[in-house]
Amino acid sequence: MSDGFTTRGNAPDGFPPPGDEVFDEGVVTEVIRPAAIIPEEAARAILVELSLRDVRNGGTWRSDPSRWALYDAPWPSAADQGGAQLVGTIQVAYSTPTRYEITIYRATVTRTGTEIGWTVTTLCDEALGFGHLDLATCPRAAMNEPPKPFRF
Repeated sequence: MSDGFTTRGNAPDGFPPPGDEVFDEGVVTEVIRPAAIIPEEAARAILVELSLRDVRNGGTWRSDPSRWALYDAPWPSAADQGGAQLVGTIQVAYSTPTRYEITIYRATVTRTGTEIGWTVTTLCDEALGFGHLDLATCPRAAMNEPPKPFRF
């Protein structure tokens, strides 16, 4: 049975990184364009709630500096995923575009997540809801014109 982890090794906290690299039918990945920008106050609220709902605290979220992962059930212990299946991940960048903001740029729903009714929008809305936001109304990054091609 796949636990949804990649084989790149464990993260500094001893946990293997949650994986999106499961190329399987039912996996849905969307690039969020333009990227969703979480304002400072909402970002702080979201990070607090993700921490309180962390798998190491009996919750269903696991966050690291580049992604937030949602599982379908709490882990039996901090070091044992048990039968919990990865529902999806949200790829984030901290301190961008400004120091205290967070950018959401991609989200993936696994086959398990798809089978139990999750979508990229509902996954993002679940996390953004901790900051009283949703994907539809979250501020977005400015899309600048691409640079003109260089010509000799």
